[in-house]
Amino acid sequence: MAECPQQMAGKVVIISGASRGLGAAFAHRIIDEGGSVMVADVLDTEGRDTVEKLGDRARFVRLDVTDRQQWQDAVDLTVREFGQLDGLVNNAGISAGQYIEHESTESFRRVLDINLTGVFNGIQAAIAPMRAGGGGSIVNISSAAGLMGLGLTAGYGASKWGVRGLTKIGAVELGTDKIRLNSVHPGMTYTPMTAGLGIAQGEGNYPNTPMARVGIPGEIAGAVTFLLSDAAAYITGAELAVDGGWTAGPTVKYVMGQ
Repeated sequence: MAECPQQMAGKVVIISGASRGLGAAFAHRIIDEGGSVMVADVLDTEGRDTVEKLGDRARFVRLDVTDRQQWQDAVDLTVREFGQLDGLVNNAGISAGQYIEHESTESFRRVLDINLTGVFNGIQAAIAPMRAGGGGSIVNISSAAGLMGLGLTAGYGASKWGVRGLTKIGAVELGTDKIRLNSVHPGMTYTPMTAGLGIAQGEGNYPNTPMARVGIPGEIAGAVTFLLSDAAAYITGAELAVDGGWTAGPTVKYVMGQ
């Protein structure tokens, strides 16, 4: 029986926020599927540790996504190290929020600067090398909070709705360059960022989603890798919810008051 071809074979991808959590899961999946990865993060030690585990087809670059010059430097280094740029995953982000009436302007702006302006900066930096290489795929990590109104997420939710919209604008503008942009919308997923919320993994531990559990990073990684690959060659401007059905609607138990 013939082996299935590796869907990322020969492809080079930059992942922001890739030192741990979802970003590290994406990096591992891409490497496993035959690709090469530039791990980009502000967390130097954790980023270098991740690269050591990933092996020879991974490199690390320090990246503050709010800094346009650092984005350009990261892209330039990727092209020097690997010779091309085929994919970008805008994953870096922070989660913070309160009731709107209590959230400070400074906190709101900081979340938008990292979660939305950081994505804008990444897209902008990737266009030239992708265009020169005949195309590419950009996957922007939004959230289930970018598909519905979610309380206590004023800055976070606004930023993730913004990522969703920016993705569609980029898809419209860059389609003829064969540069595809899609957004992925994870639901509650067990990562270092969410572990402090007290959520537990396993069946039945998150009953307000139809699948009654939280996601794990590898499940999000599968969707991201698909969108980066040639298997998704005719998909652009799409939004893919990977959320256990959370945004599909309330559970039957909730509706029936059980």
